[in-house]
Amino acid sequence: MDITYLGHSSFKLRGRSASLITDPFNPLKVGLKYPKNSADIVTISHGHDDHNYVEGVNDVRKVIQGPGEYEVLGVSVIGYPVFHDDKNGSERGKNTIYVIEMDGIRLAHLGDIGHTISEDTLEELGTIDILFIPVGGIYTINPTQAAETVRSIEPKIVIPMHYYTNGMNEQVFAKLAKVDEFLDLTGLTAEKTDKISLKKSELTDDKKVIVLEKK
Repeated sequence: MDITYLGHSSFKLRGRSASLITDPFNPLKVGLKYPKNSADIVTISHGHDDHNYVEGVNDVRKVIQGPGEYEVLGVSVIGYPVFHDDKNGSERGKNTIYVIEMDGIRLAHLGDIGHTISEDTLEELGTIDILFIPVGGIYTINPTQAAETVRSIEPKIVIPMHYYTNGMNEQVFAKLAKVDEFLDLTGLTAEKTDKISLKKSELTDDKKVIVLEKK
């Protein structure tokens, strides 16, 4: 499987049987360029335009938007209902966590989760190999909550997302924390790269954070 970063909360997963893009964003909203891309599957965690820009992805065969169980081209996707805030959605609405199984690897994309995850939901998520987690605060959990969530899920690889980067729309995202705040709190080894290529057999018990950099 190959994993590349498209920016903000959007990643491309390329497996043996299919490709999948998470949370494509409208570049006019985020301020970052959204690269031309194609994928068989697109997952949308919630309906805000920095996460649901389906028209930015070509050749899509299936859009997954909301809780449920889906099987597409040999890829399993299960959506779990959570909230975009810590007030049961009264401020920002609902959000969906997706657990994606591709090439035998289990990945969880938390979208714009705005609260700690309940014990019941943690149990439902099961074992997670790779965790995509928002760390910027303001609209999602903050760096401290994100570090606590990592400890509760215990993935092998943590990939932070939804944090401040240069070039973002300052009016909307200027107050997001930078990724370094989260890295300082995890206590895990961190590395930076522009792409991950791995097989299930290459996953070890050595937990680490990988900061994916946009090409």
